[in-house]
Amino acid sequence: MKRILKIFGVLVLLLIVGGFIYAWAKHEPLPDGTKGNEADLLGQQMLTALNNNAYQNTRYFEWSFSNGATHYVWDKELGTCLVQRKDVEVNLNLNRPLKSSVVKNGTYLRGVEKEKAIESALDSFNNDSFWLVAPYKIFDQGTERRLVNLDKGEKGLLVTYTQGGSTPGDSYLWLLNDNGFPYAFKMWVSILPVGGIEASWDNWLITESGTYLPKSHKMGPFDFSMGLVKAYHE
Repeated sequence: MKRILKIFGVLVLLLIVGGFIYAWAKHEPLPDGTKGNEADLLGQQMLTALNNNAYQNTRYFEWSFSNGATHYVWDKELGTCLVQRKDVEVNLNLNRPLKSSVVKNGTYLRGVEKEKAIESALDSFNNDSFWLVAPYKIFDQGTERRLVNLDKGEKGLLVTYTQGGSTPGDSYLWLLNDNGFPYAFKMWVSILPVGGIEASWDNWLITESGTYLPKSHKMGPFDFSMGLVKAYHE
């Protein structure tokens, strides 16, 4: 038994080391880019291809994340989001988080437990909504856009978030087709030790409101679903 456990431990160690080596082999430095009118024009082309007007005029968004463990109903007009996880339901006030309410097993929470639940729900919303609507946030306050020259004469749009959200300083390089429609981005984010990891944005749904939203993403060997995605006015 000890010999089996020793062999198993060695195999696990080799897998971990191999994983680190593979990850660093895939690492890419943050690309150089040029700020200015050309970058902004490419960003506008991207929003036009996505029918940004439909997104701006849409009030409600619904989706799930983490294999359905967290469900969201976001009222973009009011700036609120109902965040549901197991036995906890947070009615999140996105503009004034301390005004949010938290219910657990039918009982309203107070004090430190409530504050922790609100903080967790807000962090989850910031992350999970980004995977839903990131393409529409390239001109948000605090963003910087740079035009990046890619292989074969193609152009990419590098967007850096200098403020806001849970992880300011993160950068995303949008990869676009000839019409400016996004099909993937590469990430340089604080949560990942490796830069340039690519995630797909190619499994799109045209929602009831006319907004393009992703049904799922693929990142390396992993696929993750956005659940039953909806966007509507009433």
